[in-house]
Amino acid sequence: MSLLSNMKVGGEKYPALTGVRALGATVVFFDHFPLWPDQHLTLNVMAFFFALSGFLIVRIYYEQAELRRRWLAKYFVNRLARIYPVYFLLLSVAVCLHLDFRPWVLLKNYSLTHALFLGTPLLIQPSWTLTVEECFYFLAPAFMVLARRRSFALAFALAGLLLPTALIISKLGIGFLQTPLFVLSTTFFGHCVEFFAGFYLALAVMKLERKGLVQVSGSRYTLGGLAGVVLLVTAMLIVYRHVPLNRSAIIAINNFLIPWPIVLLYWGLIRENTVLARLFSGHVAGLLGRSSYSFYLLHTLIIDYLGVPLLVRMNGYRALCVLLTFVITWLLSVVLFVFYEEPVNLFIRRRFKSKDRWVGLQATLFQVKP
Repeated sequence: MSLLSNMKVGGEKYPALTGVRALGATVVFFDHFPLWPDQHLTLNVMAFFFALSGFLIVRIYYEQAELRRRWLAKYFVNRLARIYPVYFLLLSVAVCLHLDFRPWVLLKNYSLTHALFLGTPLLIQPSWTLTVEECFYFLAPAFMVLARRRSFALAFALAGLLLPTALIISKLGIGFLQTPLFVLSTTFFGHCVEFFAGFYLALAVMKLERKGLVQVSGSRYTLGGLAGVVLLVTAMLIVYRHVPLNRSAIIAINNFLIPWPIVLLYWGLIRENTVLARLFSGHVAGLLGRSSYSFYLLHTLIIDYLGVPLLVRMNGYRALCVLLTFVITWLLSVVLFVFYEEPVNLFIRRRFKSKDRWVGLQATLFQVKP
């Protein structure tokens, strides 16, 4: 338990949301490497991650956000320290495994702009979501300042205007944001509602915290959120069974509808002392949740270069092979988090002196002990 204490696992202000990350990463793994052939999951896990990112960024930085160089410099150092070291390491491993040294491929992948150009090889397949996240991180300070000085609705409207702008650009044939479907399925502009659902949740939580009215009895919010998610997942299953696939319906459900029951579920996990909230708040769930970013980037490499070759050798034992690959991936991810991701993150923050309270980290996301 001393390791968990040293890593401050369980010290988050919203521990159940950390556990959600572990479950989301697990679902992604079994979607990419299912226990049975062609039995892929249809749950849009990325909406859970994007809404959670919107919530955490706004909850951490909203009250301190400025558009001044000094604040922005420390804000971007914090984001870089959290995201880039693990990505750089695993991308370098992927480059060596794929033997793809084309300069334009390397430039786009290392700069995290690869998911803005249709057809760019993704050397780490799930890394397209990092481009989506980075676009939000880049724009978030302006959105937060606008929401604080004017209103959330105005910030949301501004983000909404970016989507038709991106769709117009996608029609120009210049290679950037290449098609409308690409914009809607693979870029921040198509996924901005998911982030803003989390944004709205953060504002609501902060309002309650100022009044000291966060905790409530019962489980109606948690159950309501789960019911909404199940209903929309069921609708998505029905859509997937129809040929040809109605992509407009899939995008409508994934990008615009399901974020709202997701944030209702998060609202319940934050406010209600349910069995589900306690399960996600445990030390094991916390450690796996903290390690989930490493897991997310690592899992396709492990599947491709360990799981699939192992499956060929263990013909007839697919489920055992998948579960073994799953366990190995989690073990490696925890090791990577404990001995590389978190130490390097803290080193960069210390080196650039970006753990000041005014940047928002210690004052909000973590409970500070005197």
